[in-house]
Amino acid sequence: MRQAAVGALLLVAGAVCVVVGVLPVPTLLALAHRVVPVLAFVLGLTIVAELAADAGVFDRLADLAARVGRGRTLGLWAAVVVLAVVCTVFLSIDTTAVLLTPIVIALARRVQLPPMPFALTTVWLANTASLLLPVSNLTNLLAVSRIGLAGPPAFAGLMALPALAGVLVPCVVLLVVFRHRLRGGYAPPPVRRPEDRVFFIAASAVLAALVVALTAGVTVWVAALAAAAVLVVVAAVRRPDVLRPARVPWQPLVLAAGLFVAVETLHAVGSTDPLVRALHGGDGFGSLLGLAGAGALAANGIDNLPAYLVLEPAAGNAAVRYAALLVGVNAGCLVTPWASLATLLWHARLRAEGIALSWGRYAALGCVVAPLTVVAGVAAVLVAR
Repeated sequence: MRQAAVGALLLVAGAVCVVVGVLPVPTLLALAHRVVPVLAFVLGLTIVAELAADAGVFDRLADLAARVGRGRTLGLWAAVVVLAVVCTVFLSIDTTAVLLTPIVIALARRVQLPPMPFALTTVWLANTASLLLPVSNLTNLLAVSRIGLAGPPAFAGLMALPALAGVLVPCVVLLVVFRHRLRGGYAPPPVRRPEDRVFFIAASAVLAALVVALTAGVTVWVAALAAAAVLVVVAAVRRPDVLRPARVPWQPLVLAAGLFVAVETLHAVGSTDPLVRALHGGDGFGSLLGLAGAGALAANGIDNLPAYLVLEPAAGNAAVRYAALLVGVNAGCLVTPWASLATLLWHARLRAEGIALSWGRYAALGCVVAPLTVVAGVAAVLVAR
């Protein structure tokens, strides 16, 4: 069933719950006050990223990565790692999974290298590198309002070491798994010229300005929608053919809204109370690892967004517990295909590129890297607090 259909069904079920009094109207309004800005941010950022890709910004970054690699396969992989981390941190998990993945695959094919090591790198880091800033992951945006931190720098201060663990551990595993494929060299391809230089420059400038605004503490949804509006105007003048309804991410937005309402209903009727009580309290390594582990298991079972929403009350009012929960749901969702929407979107890109993926091997590798990353991330949370 398509994302929008699932989301619509959840919203209809939520409306019925409101009518019969299961979900109180004040609770629904409080939920809307919290999540509508988050969804507005997703809308704006997605439009900016899509139009920037049309302008050739990501193609240029991939070409520069090939130059930085200096003809060595390992060097190219390292450059892709940096590109994936930067893209995830500043432009969110979905941007890396959806937009960077096909570009990296195309780059690998241009230099006649096997694409799978690079494709798996993008999806793992899209998830595990999404811990540093509020804008890196939708779960972070939800958490930051509850933690009470004053802006992105404070959030980054809390999550810097866990974020570092979320990059280093998967990269070590990738180096071991693909040690033979990452040997040798390649001929660096020429840097491509954009089709429309004005559109390219404008998109690059808007993207850079948005990154600065998001890290400087500007209200994220305002910055994202403003950047989207500017780039839409530029595209309307320079490339009106790229302004299509498909640019608007209706399906993930409707699905996210439905999940918000569904989980809030579960909270309202007390269905999640036993689990929350079982995980509540404690800031020692065992307690934090238990919360993070529950987040990872829930993410691989039902997707990381509803997993976070279900377990959020168990974090209480402790920033360190929110950090541990984010480590679990963000860095632990590497086993099942549905553990994050980004993974499903990534797989759709792989199919579009004609690349076959064994979900059995993906899950087996995930069963290795996910626990290692979660344990290292929780240890980093304790060191950083």
